Amino acid sequence: MKKTFFLAGIASFLLTLAINAQDTTKPVPSPTPAQTQPTTQEQKKYGNPTVDSILSKYTLLPMPSQVTTEQIFPVIGQYQSNTNADQKLTITLDDQNKGFAWVEGMPQGKVKAVLKKSPATYKIPAQKTAEGNDVPEGTLIYDKDSKVINVMVGRPFNDQDPASVFATTTTQDQTMANEETQPNDKEKMNVTKTKVTKTKTKVKKVAEPAPWVFTGTKIEQVTAANQQQ
Repeated sequence: MKKTFFLAGIASFLLTLAINAQDTTKPVPSPTPAQTQPTTQEQKKYGNPTVDSILSKYTLLPMPSQVTTEQIFPVIGQYQSNTNADQKLTITLDDQNKGFAWVEGMPQGKVKAVLKKSPATYKIPAQKTAEGNDVPEGTLIYDKDSKVINVMVGRPFNDQDPASVFATTTTQDQTMANEETQPNDKEKMNVTKTKVTKTKTKVKKVAEPAPWVFTGTKIEQVTAANQQQ
């Protein structure tokens, strides 16, 4: 009887050893939530210390807003004369070609201008308006910083220095231009001595037509958003 119990104990011991030999791997405990979270505020934001180290050297700027047509072509708008509040010009872009602008409000009618230099230097080519009026060559320049426009019609466009035409806006005195030229005293003496009657031709200087000039300031459009502010 003792022998039977002894054998049963050995068998139980061997079975225990066999079970322990088969289970050689122990499960690795999963990390707690506290262990998986970043230890700094930046790691929480980017999730990578290396990325955080690189980005910390730079300042991220917001994405730029979309560029509008008015920013590309600032000449668009309405202008009021600086000398005559009742005189206004309105400038719009051509529907087919953005390099062309239409100027309305000039005495000759609706006039076309051609963009020569960005952002707002235009040549007004010689043309005939829809009203049948002839328009000589001219220049249109808008300064987006001062919001002032200068237009001159009647002087050729200067490709090298377009603004130079506005520095020479003086015109000849019409009275002086129409004066008749008279012979000087020496000529009168010669006529008397030779007793030769000479017919003096009256010569008149042809006065150059005065250019049409407009200087005005852009009229700011008030939007609903601006009114609320």
